[in-house]
Amino acid sequence: MLKRTLVFAMVIGALIWMPALADAANKYKKEYKMSVVVGPKLPWGQGATKFADLVRERTDGRINIKVYTSSSLMAGKQTNEFLIHRNGVAEFCLASTINWSTSIKELNLFNLPFLFPDYKALDAVTQGEIGEEIGGLLKKKGVTLLGWGENGFRALTNSKGPVAKPEDLDGMKIRVVGTPIFIEIMTALGANPANMNWGDAQIAFQSGNVDGQENPVVGIEIPVKIWQFHKYATIWRYVIDPLMFTVNSKVMAGFSEEDQKIIRQAAVEAGEWQRALARKGLIAPDLSALDTLRENGMEVVVLDQEARKAFREKTASVYKKWVPTVGAELVEKAEKAIAASQK
Repeated sequence: MLKRTLVFAMVIGALIWMPALADAANKYKKEYKMSVVVGPKLPWGQGATKFADLVRERTDGRINIKVYTSSSLMAGKQTNEFLIHRNGVAEFCLASTINWSTSIKELNLFNLPFLFPDYKALDAVTQGEIGEEIGGLLKKKGVTLLGWGENGFRALTNSKGPVAKPEDLDGMKIRVVGTPIFIEIMTALGANPANMNWGDAQIAFQSGNVDGQENPVVGIEIPVKIWQFHKYATIWRYVIDPLMFTVNSKVMAGFSEEDQKIIRQAAVEAGEWQRALARKGLIAPDLSALDTLRENGMEVVVLDQEARKAFREKTASVYKKWVPTVGAELVEKAEKAIAASQK
């Protein structure tokens, strides 16, 4: 009797639930746009595709997310992404904290020079209280944070010589992303920063007008075969580039509670999968990503924590200058979380 009652309750529940989902789905768009600034074959782009596929499968096609790669929704200008997302041009994003840091100053936390010594430190920040606080900041601006991905620690490469100490950078012309703190960091280290898009940078590398660049090893440098331009690489973990799975808050509110849960869980799972992809070959004992650089003729310098101190001291003025912009309380919380992760 009890078994029959349970079955009957389940059937009734399904009959109530399914029409509700169908009604919700009728109000959904046929397609939701997801913005990504890189190409589909990079770990970043693959993470976005993974998320879109999970959502489509688990909602039985009710929510169809199409990934628009290579900054195609923002006419190639990466720093415009937050604006188009908040305005609903792109309903979803897998976005870099770097690109949004010009609009949301607190995201410069991840750009503070030599703050994060390793992946444990990053996870302590993004996966804990500070990550939730950043989610709250985004919420106030009309965007819902769903989960974290990763582009990676940014490594330095150049055509001039090995960089093992700050003095080795003196006079080098280094291509950087177009956010002010990156320019200030390179200037403090004695380099000449040059902001340009990647297409122009490759031409400048070939002509010798620009000596080097900084990007994640697995996320960018190996896929673009950076050894075509540069012989020297330095693994110095000077800044980290987390990625954020996000949705426009008004769009999120239009989904049923059940579908909202599916979207959130898909972002968490896609983020875990994508972070593992971005870190592959970069965590001992598997350092195969660095072996790939060496196998293609590059000389790789890996700085230990002691060697990083000289670089951090050289950029201390930049760090100090940017603390008020990020927020002194937020920086202090991050510093404490990072210190705890190292014990």
